[in-house]
Amino acid sequence: MLERIRVRLPELSAAERKVAELALAQPYTVMQAAVADIAASAGVSQPTVIRFCRSMGCAGLPDFKLKLAASLVTGVPYVHSSVRPEDPTSEIAAKVFDNTVSALIKCRNEVNPQAIDQAVELLSTARRIEFYGLGNSGIIAADAQHKFFRFGIPTVSYADSHIQIMAASVLSRGDVMVAISNSGRTVELLSAVDVALATGASVVAITASGSPLARKATVALAADTREDSETYSPMISRIVHLVLVDVLAVGVALRQGPALITQLEKSKQSLRGKRLREQQPEDC
Repeated sequence: MLERIRVRLPELSAAERKVAELALAQPYTVMQAAVADIAASAGVSQPTVIRFCRSMGCAGLPDFKLKLAASLVTGVPYVHSSVRPEDPTSEIAAKVFDNTVSALIKCRNEVNPQAIDQAVELLSTARRIEFYGLGNSGIIAADAQHKFFRFGIPTVSYADSHIQIMAASVLSRGDVMVAISNSGRTVELLSAVDVALATGASVVAITASGSPLARKATVALAADTREDSETYSPMISRIVHLVLVDVLAVGVALRQGPALITQLEKSKQSLRGKRLREQQPEDC
């Protein structure tokens, strides 16, 4: 987007050029600012800001901000895609938060409600649910198992490729595997998915759309992020995967109805003896 602005700069009207120059000079400020603030900083009207965004081939200001954020992904290899070594701490915090929020909004806008419904239906009626993930995704699988076991459905999570393929071989019709992978191209996980499908089990995938895993799965939930996990430590994708797990957990809880509340209450009560009692004012 920044390169597009530079190329198109001479073609813009005088007013739109002011917005363009502001975006080039202060891209992170523009990415976070409201339309009124951008207009005030550039010394133009709010409609001019919108016209500038459309001149850049964007549907509006939100679309422009997303594309601008994508163009700023030039960070420190193996650390984070948007930060630079010279960034002050305050800017590092802003960049990490802003990139994550933008990714969550993108996923929210692109998630397929029909796929969510299908996944919730499979999980709600499952005889057994197994969560599979390798590396960073193994942590997401463990978090998912921690949420779903409280629903009274037998659940387990596996993060070892050898155990995954052995466990997949003893699944059967009515069981559901939830396979989690940022790339959707991990050979060992794909092998376990093939084995599970051969037993008659269903597979719900949380992964990149169009990936080999998404194509194999019974139901695929797209988690597309502008994150180069080959170069940078996966951060944004991890948060998106966790939120999709939460969406599924809430969906299953609602599908099970009021009877689940009593079960969840028992689970909470079992922890009360594990915590220190809050000190009341009269105890001081």
